[in-house]
Amino acid sequence: MSGNTFGTLFAVTNFGESHGPAIGCVIDGCPPGMLLSEADIQGDLDRRRPGTSRHVTQRSEPDAVEILSGVYEGKTTGTPICLLIKNTDQRSKDYGNILDTFRPGHADYTYLHKYGLRDPRGGGRSSARLTAPMVAAGAVAKKWLFEKYGTTFRGCMAQIGEAVIPFESWEHVPNNPFFAPVADVSRLENYMDALRKAGDSCGARIRVVASSVPVGLGEPLFDKLDADIAFAMMGINAVKGVEIGAGFGAVTQRGTTHGDSLSPEGFLSNHAGGVLGGISTGQDLEVSMAIKPTSSIITPRQSIDIKGQPAEVVTKGRHDPCVGIRATPIAEAMLALVVMEHALRQRAQCGDVNVSTPDIMRRRG
Repeated sequence: MSGNTFGTLFAVTNFGESHGPAIGCVIDGCPPGMLLSEADIQGDLDRRRPGTSRHVTQRSEPDAVEILSGVYEGKTTGTPICLLIKNTDQRSKDYGNILDTFRPGHADYTYLHKYGLRDPRGGGRSSARLTAPMVAAGAVAKKWLFEKYGTTFRGCMAQIGEAVIPFESWEHVPNNPFFAPVADVSRLENYMDALRKAGDSCGARIRVVASSVPVGLGEPLFDKLDADIAFAMMGINAVKGVEIGAGFGAVTQRGTTHGDSLSPEGFLSNHAGGVLGGISTGQDLEVSMAIKPTSSIITPRQSIDIKGQPAEVVTKGRHDPCVGIRATPIAEAMLALVVMEHALRQRAQCGDVNVSTPDIMRRRG
């Protein structure tokens, strides 16, 4: 148990460091016979990659993915798929001043105490750069799920710092660097410009939705679909909270409101977020997560050194003032990996059973 592999039937083992020669993953369990090329994966990596606007880190990485194994004549073979992403724009010298100190809010302190040593260059394994291989693996899962069930995944930013973002339309999301579902993002741009000038950072709220999810995915008790979704989202760097459906809003709802009523045409609402008893209802999976402010900022902060003596930390280098800006494709990928895992479990136990709720109700009537 090393904490570097996600999933069992669709197992993704993540490897590499932020400033090492390359990062990547090995996918074990992908069904054979699916057409797969680098182009199927690159689109999602391009959405996540750094350096795409002035509001994110200016580290310039092409994040070009290479398929090293598991594909023959353009089709998956059922054997492990190795995906490699080379690092090309590391600046390790930027981290020379934190070799012997701990950045507040970062994993420096815990990594050193767990392993007895740490890689300070860009945070090593604790860097958000290690989300890129998961996005690549998620693209593979997305493709299989869409071809098998028509399942799609999309996400957006719902809030950045104090700025709540009203939902206008999904069509706006790909047209701005914030993944915001609004046509005008000038307010968000001004907010981020002021934050950067202040040498500070902020958090964000991300919403991610899976549509056309088969009914019946998930297990009773300890392998519930929503439990695994929460587990996956909490595995994303900087995530500090996860909500399914109404989430914490359920606290103030009455049972007459929160319980999703049914009709012959289906459910009348979706406060449950597409999961009942840990099993998918066939409605949209609705998930949102809270992302903390970036830990690496240029404002001096109080800390200690490795000898326990007082120290002042100033983090140089290139960092996102809000890591939530690039988190949307990461959240989509992790949700896709969970749904993929449970889809394969369902096939193993029950076969390709995929009936709609109205069909079940009609048969029972």
